[in-house]
Amino acid sequence: MGRTGKAGRTAAACAAALLAAVALGVAPGPAAARTPAWELKDTHTDARFRGLAAVDRHTAWVAGSKGTVLRTTDGGAHWKPVSPPGADALEFRDIEAFDARRAVVLAIGEGEASRILRTDDGGATWTESFRNTDPKAFYDCVTFFDRRHGLAMSDPVDGRYRILSTRDGGRSWRVLPNTGMPPAQSGEAGFAASGQCLVASGPRDVWLATGGGAASRVLHSADRGLTWTATKTPIPAGDAARGVFGLAFRDRTHGIAVGGDYNAGLPSPRAAAVTGDAGRSWTPSAQPPPAYRSGVAWLPHSRTAALAVGPTGTDLTTNGGRTWRTVDPGSYDTVDCTHDGACWAAGEKGRVARLGHRVGQDRS
Repeated sequence: MGRTGKAGRTAAACAAALLAAVALGVAPGPAAARTPAWELKDTHTDARFRGLAAVDRHTAWVAGSKGTVLRTTDGGAHWKPVSPPGADALEFRDIEAFDARRAVVLAIGEGEASRILRTDDGGATWTESFRNTDPKAFYDCVTFFDRRHGLAMSDPVDGRYRILSTRDGGRSWRVLPNTGMPPAQSGEAGFAASGQCLVASGPRDVWLATGGGAASRVLHSADRGLTWTATKTPIPAGDAARGVFGLAFRDRTHGIAVGGDYNAGLPSPRAAAVTGDAGRSWTPSAQPPPAYRSGVAWLPHSRTAALAVGPTGTDLTTNGGRTWRTVDPGSYDTVDCTHDGACWAAGEKGRVARLGHRVGQDRS
């Protein structure tokens, strides 16, 4: 959300190329000020952050366990606690930020544990804009098309996924009719693992990732959630712990899905897949990540490079998701990149990191 000028786009594209080169072990040119890598930022908390909203290289928000929300405006050097008052019992799993002052955060859980809150003053105050009153609903993810229009999704209610819609930036929500939603499989649900089970690209397209059923699926809507089509993916499912956990689309046609089995120590074959037709078909990665991955993001201004993260490491692709290589062993749950060339990751035990935060200072 937001725009960069020509100089900003050039610097960001150069940063993305440099990040990919270094991660692959290719010697960067003389423009590199330093070797970029994940650099941990001290958050002074042990909360697990599965919600991450990267605004730019300076500003990011994270949301996680024990009702914790933090915000930085200086590239992660300092993190300001901006948790909603009285939210200690809430489990935040997704956050979407428009800038340094405005953000929407989603709490998950059965019944009234599922809530949406919004701030317009950098987290100094929060307003609860939605509280679920249906005991059968369990909300997992939220996404925005622009600063006003967004959706949130719940696991199936009476056999179909439930979709909330906002037209005022998350200040109010309404349940969309489910007549355009295909039936859910038995045992199927979304995964609130990284804030990426519901993602949008462009003004109207949105995708929903599933697992737990007989087959993993990705549902696509081209009309902001009114009607949906469902497509099976090659990522294994058939168990409550297996399926598609995270999605990333660089435009309305090219996307990457990651997932696997989140149970520690269990194999996750075919943990990634790609699409070039808006999700109408999915092809397994020829060389997928070696284990379960929960989050994925395209590198800024790149048509071929992306990062995937999970508890056992970070993987890089430079060919649009066909093959992946592990480039860092650290544990992260979610990843997000910005238009000005920064990538952020977050996860357990208060872990937050930024990748290549000095790349923008080079002269490439």
